[in-house]
Amino acid sequence: MKKQKQKEDLKVLILEAAKKLFVQQGYESTSIRKIAQEIGFSPTTIYLYYKDKNDLIYALHQVGFTMMRDRFMPLGVVEDPFERLKAVGKNYIEFALDHPEYYEVMFMMKEPMDFLDQQCGSEQWQEGERVLEFLKMTVAQCQQQGYFKGMTVEAVTMQAWAAVHGLVTLHVTQHLEKIIDVVGFQEGVKDMMYASFEAFVQMMGSTK
Repeated sequence: MKKQKQKEDLKVLILEAAKKLFVQQGYESTSIRKIAQEIGFSPTTIYLYYKDKNDLIYALHQVGFTMMRDRFMPLGVVEDPFERLKAVGKNYIEFALDHPEYYEVMFMMKEPMDFLDQQCGSEQWQEGERVLEFLKMTVAQCQQQGYFKGMTVEAVTMQAWAAVHGLVTLHVTQHLEKIIDVVGFQEGVKDMMYASFEAFVQMMGSTK
């Protein structure tokens, strides 16, 4: 049991080092040797658990989506789907602010998608699908209550995701603070992001 725990702890250490270097130095500039140096082990140790850096970045991608899904699932108890939709956006923003490096790996780096296409063939994108299906289900339930009339579930789902992703991306790339100054928003970054997404959802849902 102790030996297994040590293995799991080492895998976490490797992933954390890889995440840091992928974001700070870029995927192409990061090597297995650099990751090994970061944690004080030999490259051979990393190869015991991950066959290459493609394997590493996809593992990070999977971990990130599991973390995001775990944040969304408790929202299933929110009975009002329109309020749940707002809460999903808020939790999405909180996840991105709490874990910006994971967010970059999940949504701003193309390598995990390249790995999925090359290694998994026609298999479904299970990690992302679980998260997006929860959002889609919530939008469908909103429609059942009369919101988003004249729109398809798929279009509203994509627009809602794109709205919150746009806000987060502007923040991660350090553009949002400047935009806030120009617009004249008086609250903090997080509150502005919450308010902007809620305003978007209210506007989209006003066709009820």
